[in-house]
Amino acid sequence: MIRRLDHIAIAVPDLDAAIRRFAEDIGLELQGIEDVADQKTTTAFLPAGETQIELIHPMDGQGPVQAYLDKRGGGLHHLCFETDDIDADVKRLKDKGYRFISDAPRPGAHGTRVIFIHPKSCGGVLIELAEYSK
Repeated sequence: MIRRLDHIAIAVPDLDAAIRRFAEDIGLELQGIEDVADQKTTTAFLPAGETQIELIHPMDGQGPVQAYLDKRGGGLHHLCFETDDIDADVKRLKDKGYRFISDAPRPGAHGTRVIFIHPKSCGGVLIELAEYSK
C-alpha cells in the first residue's frame, strides 16, 4: 500500500551548484550524498519535512539521468512514493494496465527496492515506488 510522498527528484547537470542552491540559498540541510550504481547516479539528499528533495546527477556522464539531461536539461525528474509492499503494489497496478520501466524492483538508495512506472501510464509524470528494508 502506498504510504506517503517519499521524495521529489530533480535532475541536475552540476551537482555542486545544485547543492549550494538548495542548502545555502534555500536553507535545506544536506543530509548526505550516495552513489546509486544500479541507477548510474550520484544523489544528494535534502530533507524538507517528511519528504526529501533528491538532487540526481549522472555518474560518469552515463545512464538514464544523463539521457534525460541531454534531452530536456535539468529539472523535475520524478516523484517517489513509499510503499510497504512493493510487490503487491506492482501487481495491483499491472492488473490495472500500468506499464513499468523494468520487469521487477531493483536496488535503490538507502537500501530500498525501487521500480518506476512509465510516464505514459501517469499522464507524463515518471513515478517511482520505493520499499524500505524491514
